[in-house]
Amino acid sequence: MKGETSATLYRRYRPASFAEVRGQGHVTETLEKTIKNKKTAHAYLFSGGRGTGKTTVARILARELGVSESDLYEIDAASNRGIDDIRALREGVYATPFESPYKFYIIDEAHMLTRDAWNALLKTIEEPPAHAVFVLATTERDKVPETIQSRCEIYSFRQPSREMLAETVQDVAKKEGYKLERAGADLVALLAEGSFRDALSILQKVLAVSKGKEISAGDVEVVSGAPRGELVRLILKAISEKDAASALSAIHKASDENFDMRTLTKLLIHRMRVILLMRFAPPLAEALSHELTEADLELAKEVAKNPGVTSGTLRHLLEAYSRMAYSAVPALPLELAILDIAEAPSSV
Repeated sequence: MKGETSATLYRRYRPASFAEVRGQGHVTETLEKTIKNKKTAHAYLFSGGRGTGKTTVARILARELGVSESDLYEIDAASNRGIDDIRALREGVYATPFESPYKFYIIDEAHMLTRDAWNALLKTIEEPPAHAVFVLATTERDKVPETIQSRCEIYSFRQPSREMLAETVQDVAKKEGYKLERAGADLVALLAEGSFRDALSILQKVLAVSKGKEISAGDVEVVSGAPRGELVRLILKAISEKDAASALSAIHKASDENFDMRTLTKLLIHRMRVILLMRFAPPLAEALSHELTEADLELAKEVAKNPGVTSGTLRHLLEAYSRMAYSAVPALPLELAILDIAEAPSSV
């Protein structure tokens, strides 16, 4: 049963009602009111990052409108993007629903449709039959033609905060009978990059290989491939002391062990932010301390007043992270940042 359960975490814990949707109250509350006031639109455009709940909310909307599975149609525009696919949709949309008030169409990854497909869909969205409702879901709203956008009610989905993602994975782990250390939950949230789906996918892997019921940040590191905590701490200590040689040596070791440099840099940014706050805003740092393991917290207190703990250090790390997507050598932006930090004057 354990394998079966962990293999379907995202589906098992997908919200089944508007009340269960986290972080999108500006969307769900408005949709609830439109249903209550019987002012449902015939076309919606849901835009937002991956894993933010667009198709989940679309399914809930269909359910709240009384649409059964036989009258719910989900189309993946990444695979069915041509004019022939949209023509087939147009031919079927005018037939009356089987057993529901509406025929409900969810077109996922809508931005992938071809120009001819958009032109074919435009007429249907302009003059749909009374029983048709369309939800276009996209991660790239700017690629959806203005002519389509102007005929839809548009809802923008926000990326969940790391705090919200951490709480979600802790809640799901608890429901599955596990205790996930808060620092481990925060690491999952950090790696998920604003996606509920990715967070639960990482948790799924962790639970699948867990030998016990208590999950630590170290367990998450092993399963996710994130750099080990001691390696991150070694680099942070060297940065705080402006010890370029030690920091570069540790980065080289991380590279040799095939750790992702963007993930390593993201962890350094996260930890350095807390250390910087610990130095200049202790009460705020205290509120964030639960995100760290005991070893991370101990290091943060130890190095908070070192010469390398400055706002400039954090800026250099942020710049390195942004440049990594375009770097021919993945570690190079971080290496350059380390050198800049070591050479910078010891002032904020």
